Amino acid sequence: MKTKLQSLFIGLAVLAGVHSTKAQVTNLGIAPAPGRQSVLYWPVNSPNYVLQTTTNLAAPNWATLRTAYPVNAGQVTNSGASGFFRLQPVTVPAGMALVPAGWFTMGDTLDGESDAIPTNIFVSAFVMDVNLVTFSLWQTVYNAATTFYGYSFDGPGGGKGTNYPVETVNWYDCVKWCNARSQLSGLTPCYYTDANLTQVYKTGDVDAVYVNWTASGYRLPTEAEWEKAARGGLSGRRFPWGNIIDENLANYYGANTSFSYDRGPNGYNSIGSIGGTSPATSPVGSFDVNGYGLYDMAGNVFEWCGDWYGTPYGQPTINNPTGAGSASGGRVLRGGLWSGVAVYSRCACRNYVNPDVANYAFGFRCVRGL
Repeated sequence: MKTKLQSLFIGLAVLAGVHSTKAQVTNLGIAPAPGRQSVLYWPVNSPNYVLQTTTNLAAPNWATLRTAYPVNAGQVTNSGASGFFRLQPVTVPAGMALVPAGWFTMGDTLDGESDAIPTNIFVSAFVMDVNLVTFSLWQTVYNAATTFYGYSFDGPGGGKGTNYPVETVNWYDCVKWCNARSQLSGLTPCYYTDANLTQVYKTGDVDAVYVNWTASGYRLPTEAEWEKAARGGLSGRRFPWGNIIDENLANYYGANTSFSYDRGPNGYNSIGSIGGTSPATSPVGSFDVNGYGLYDMAGNVFEWCGDWYGTPYGQPTINNPTGAGSASGGRVLRGGLWSGVAVYSRCACRNYVNPDVANYAFGFRCVRGL
């Protein structure tokens, strides 16, 4: 005998089919699960779709599920809330890559990290800049933001050339810049200075920044989003490509007598000497992409994340965690740097610093939610 909820889902599974550009149909299916639950499932070879829900088909307000509990890439267990569901095709913006929703193991114990204990974390689908924000893009948005949109920044940023990563930018400026990039692109900004999300963050060094997680605009990745993206679909590896690093794979400081997994050669990567040795950054996209099509997820410059640093992982929840709720440490930096040894380029390596610090090895990239 079907429950009312199960009957509703079965009807919706038929309605929820969507057509790809090749006129293939991707359908939602339904199956009962223990504990008065239901399982929604769909073909696992459909990575460019997100699951959305609404409670009213007459006047639908479709929302992407950020708090679902997927069993794998094509299956979600619903705990009992009634509603209508559909698979919505994802249009990935130019210059960005899709990081699909799902559980992943955040952290590892390969090298004795005390603050990166492996934890099962769920992250909703999002898109991320394929490359680090370049100095050219930074300057374009910076100039428009200060000239036409009323923004003020602590510093102008730096870079060796137009196609090199911007560096010497602090956390406050990166967050304000994300808002400015959103406004220039006709998108809704993500960062505000009030809980009602009415005052767009444009000036000053504000710690109590409020995030509109459903906004269409650009923001910094959460620490969990960053690590999921960096791993590129791999699990339990030191680096985005595996367990061994050398200077053909990333821009870092080789020290192969100190780390068994470092194949060097020793010293600064020669690619960083092009265009000057300080800072010894390399042009974005100089090395191969990871499994999600992202460049420079190890080495070159540290990347600011949105979170305050805290332990353990999974704060305030293991579903889309957003970090510690207050300034107990500093803002998180991830990914390694041109002047740092191999240990800093590991996917699980966590670093943090006060958000007002701007360093020639600090940069960032943006994400957008779906």
